[in-house]
Amino acid sequence: VVQIPGEGWRLGLTRFNALIDEHPDVKLLLLRYVLAAMTQMGRNVVCAQSHDIVARCARWILLAHDDIDGDTYSLTQEYLARILGVTRPSISAAASALKREGLIRYVRGEVTITNRAGLEAVACGCYAAMTREFDRLRAM
Repeated sequence: VVQIPGEGWRLGLTRFNALIDEHPDVKLLLLRYVLAAMTQMGRNVVCAQSHDIVARCARWILLAHDDIDGDTYSLTQEYLARILGVTRPSISAAASALKREGLIRYVRGEVTITNRAGLEAVACGCYAAMTREFDRLRAM
């Protein structure tokens, strides 16, 4: 699933299996990625029950920003609402709060991070926890 416009690769199953057989280090890397993804899914469940929508919205915007070049990317309120399991009007209110604080610009499906440090301060602790876990798995 591609969540943010950009570039990606596609590999057929036969070639993928051959790649894993030929390169055990790739298999290990992919297993670490699966662990990171499972950890993130579990954290998302806890986050949804524990934190307000503004903090969760900031967390997701930061996680997406970590995976792109630059500070601007396409992100509709409808899509963010679906990802976070909330209504579109609640995303609109959360985005407006982040805009008022000068943390983001959000115009017609494009978000621009204008104050990353401030956005990190607003995000729930789940962002820092996920980032630490990803860093730990990368360092292995």
